[in-house]
Amino acid sequence: MVEVKPQPDRLYGRARGHALRPRQMRLIEQTLPRLLPSETAPFFAAEIAELWLEVGFGGGEHALAQIAANPHAGLIACEVFENGICSLLGHLVAEGEEATGALPANLRVWDDDARILLRRLQDSALDRLFLNFPDPWPKSRHAKRRFVHPDLLPEIHRVMKPGARWRIASDDPTYQQWITDVLAAQNLFDVPPPARVRPEGWPPTRYEAKALKAGRVPMYWELRRLG
Repeated sequence: MVEVKPQPDRLYGRARGHALRPRQMRLIEQTLPRLLPSETAPFFAAEIAELWLEVGFGGGEHALAQIAANPHAGLIACEVFENGICSLLGHLVAEGEEATGALPANLRVWDDDARILLRRLQDSALDRLFLNFPDPWPKSRHAKRRFVHPDLLPEIHRVMKPGARWRIASDDPTYQQWITDVLAAQNLFDVPPPARVRPEGWPPTRYEAKALKAGRVPMYWELRRLG
């Protein structure tokens, strides 16, 4: 059984890897603000039929595929690493159009701790939640930073609609076992056995490709919110 320590009040803040190039700086300064959710207005226009959330979108491959294939759904894509945010934004606007290029109406970007966003959401707001290849925080003292955590499950349950789906993918054996143990000890979500091959309709990511190339076997869970 896993040892569970309480989560800190804050998991992440915006972070930067290598120094940003001029084009990336323009994307952060000019394009990103146009996709940030409003503090007062609804996230999306009324014609959006479903609200989806992706926590940690990495390079943005999954998010971009989902908004293209599902124009009826509004996706809030969360990522704190500026280099990943730039990767997503760079696919949306051409060079020189960072401040003016057209942006998809069904995408918003959240560049802070995803748990802050969860607290802002109303009860039963989400139709889908995605967590693809999150940082496994492999050291035991860092397990409290994992998004899949007993302390956070009630809040995730609160913001999801009854029957809403939560997809989780991980290639890390330690995190896979942690997910298995944490989900076995709760009664908020129905948890079918995870798949070992990516299910149909689940867009690939560069992290999945990296894992497969290294010989790691990803596991794919699709949970359903009970109640």
